[in-house]
Amino acid sequence: MKPTPSSDKKRVIVDYKNVTQDILELFTDRYPYGYEDEDIIKFKNAKGETVRAVPFETKDTKYLVKVSVEMDAKIEAYMDDDEDDDDTVAGDDANLEAPEEADED
Repeated sequence: MKPTPSSDKKRVIVDYKNVTQDILELFTDRYPYGYEDEDIIKFKNAKGETVRAVPFETKDTKYLVKVSVEMDAKIEAYMDDDEDDDDTVAGDDANLEAPEEADED
């Protein structure tokens, strides 16, 4: 039996404390408006603890990003910073002219 392409993918579980900028960018690309409760999967780790994670895949890797209140805050901060970067263009204000006042004669 030939393995399916997805079974060849590397599997990575990432804790929010160890999320890199690259993974955070991929995560927010996959969930641009945030993730919902139905996106979260729950499983037991080797210690028998319940883990909550949000899955996403790239062409060669399957990620499970463990989520918590801290992870939610980190994602939200990243998305806010990204939106601020998109909205601000250097020098925009310098090219604006004050409106001319109309003569009321």
